Amino acid sequence: MLIGSFLLSTILTAVARAFAIRVGFVAQPTADRYHQYVIPLGGGIAIFGTLAISILTAIISVKFLVPAGLFNWLGPSVIDYTQGFLGRINELIVILCAAAVLFALGLWDDKKPLGPYFKLIVQFAAAITVAAFADVRVEFFIENIVITTILSAVWIVFLINAFNFLDNMDGACAGISAIVCSILFVAAALSGQVFVGGLALIFIGALAGFLVFNFPPAKIFMGDGGSLVVGFFAAVLTLKTTYYHQAQSGHWFSVFFPLICMAVPLYDFISVTVLRISQGKSPMVGDTQHFSHRLKKRGLTETQTVLTLYLATLCTGLGAIFLYQVNFLGAILIFIQTFMVLAIIAILEATGRNDSVSS
Repeated sequence: MLIGSFLLSTILTAVARAFAIRVGFVAQPTADRYHQYVIPLGGGIAIFGTLAISILTAIISVKFLVPAGLFNWLGPSVIDYTQGFLGRINELIVILCAAAVLFALGLWDDKKPLGPYFKLIVQFAAAITVAAFADVRVEFFIENIVITTILSAVWIVFLINAFNFLDNMDGACAGISAIVCSILFVAAALSGQVFVGGLALIFIGALAGFLVFNFPPAKIFMGDGGSLVVGFFAAVLTLKTTYYHQAQSGHWFSVFFPLICMAVPLYDFISVTVLRISQGKSPMVGDTQHFSHRLKKRGLTETQTVLTLYLATLCTGLGAIFLYQVNFLGAILIFIQTFMVLAIIAILEATGRNDSVSS
């Protein structure tokens, strides 16, 4: 599953890059972007294409092969899993359709920039749809479906834009997303969630295949057509993964798993938003003030910058994995560790301010 989606994504990314160059679907260097050369867009086509092909192939295979009894030789446990998958096909279709809408929105925005409010409206429409009709909701201690739908939609839109913000430097969004979703895969595996784990593996493979061409120096960008889908699927995985019921200690604070796991993307989103507002700018207008840019202005290369962000994400993610095993004191230590990792980034990006260094 992982290898298959990785190979498919690698092939589709190469094809998308060649197509983008041929039709002139490229990102031009501008004052609010860090890159200094013309880079083809279209990576989002490969990422969404990999997800769509993989999911549709799984749906078609299971829907037609299970009734025919072609999985019977694999044993009763596999049959049970495939039967469970059949019962969730409608959820997958709704999720895939919502992702397709966001992909089309992002692709349109890549070609002809749209207003932020229109994009937010479409994002909320997609988020509410999956929350209401695909059971992509947070329900911990809350029984009112309207409240959980609204809260879930807000979280989904929040992460969509957080990962959209992360797409500001070669390898940043795809690499951090792959690490975050690998952590979520571990959580799903520990709680015995085969469906969510399989979806995570497909997503990780799609990101890794694209990253082959996007790691510094990037040969292709994902664009909004990719980043909106990436943020959406990451949000779906956080809401579909079970945290509390897997807790061996039985403590409620395991529900903070997504916040700890997503600490680095959330830090970037919040810090750059506060910075723009304090400067009297719209938080939705792009610039080169993301924390990756601020780190680079302190003398790091692009590769060193993204590797620093990967390590920070991995550190907070590993802490999140153990959150369900510890007692209250252990949870406090994990929270402190997360804040310390973010504090290290804040210190690095604020040290020796010399904005004359090329961004």
